[in-house]
Amino acid sequence: MAIVNGADPVHVEAALEWLVHDANHLLTLADDDYPRWLLETADPPAILYMKGRRELLRQTCFAVVGSRNATPGGRQIAESFSRALSDGGLTIVSGLATGIDAAAHQGGLEGAASTIAVVGTGLDLVYPARNKALAREIAERGLIVSEFALGTPALAANFPRRNRIISGLARGVLVVEAALASGSLITARQAGEQGREVFAIPGSIHSPLSKGTHLLIKQGAKLVDDAADIFNELGWMSEAPLRLQIPDGEQHGGSRLLEAIGYEMVTFDELSARTAMPADTLIGQLVELELRGDIAQLPGGRYQRLAASGPV
Repeated sequence: MAIVNGADPVHVEAALEWLVHDANHLLTLADDDYPRWLLETADPPAILYMKGRRELLRQTCFAVVGSRNATPGGRQIAESFSRALSDGGLTIVSGLATGIDAAAHQGGLEGAASTIAVVGTGLDLVYPARNKALAREIAERGLIVSEFALGTPALAANFPRRNRIISGLARGVLVVEAALASGSLITARQAGEQGREVFAIPGSIHSPLSKGTHLLIKQGAKLVDDAADIFNELGWMSEAPLRLQIPDGEQHGGSRLLEAIGYEMVTFDELSARTAMPADTLIGQLVELELRGDIAQLPGGRYQRLAASGPV
């Protein structure tokens, strides 16, 4: 490890003490194993603090990002895509935020190539706090990375800077659910500036969380509905199953209610109008589908069909 000229002596001392633990690492621009893809960007970080499997930085990476306030369906899509991409040999990179990021990390951990979390705080902190268990698992089985000195709190200005590392480490970026003001669009823009491929999942025209992904598609992002689309665009050979599974009406008894729900968020009143079912019958069938894992109830009394478990 090289010491960067002009580094704050207090930070250097804290880092050296932190490095006593075997799982902690420090990487600088002067080190031979600095990630090549990140090094070739316009603004590579001078120092990377790392916790976990340092060797993952030598793997081919792919970023999956999206809304913090994701729907259950969006989280399931992010997890299943990430699992398939990881099984295909692409290490999943994301930002350890709630929602899509957390689901992407979980999918990466379930796959063969694991996951890298790029965070906007010092590595002695976890933000958001609700992701402490996930961060611990990533530190044990994957890698957590930050350019920020130990003790750096979660400042708003840090997260756009973090996003350029997420895209910089990756061959491409997939955006799953994003509002027009989502930070994921910053990541996508930075990815384009860095010469990375940008992919987006389409959604309902009525959903605010589809507005950002649809904008990206209009601007030239590649629309994907299967992990094979990503592998093919990257020219990446994979032996992983590449099938996006969705609930099958025949498989689950040909449920007329599932067909009425479709693949967008709907209210109870809309379902009542579509099915003409008595209210008590409709309530009973919705509860049954929710217990079976076929649908999820969202805030505001809306319902959404979920993808079935299994590989993309």
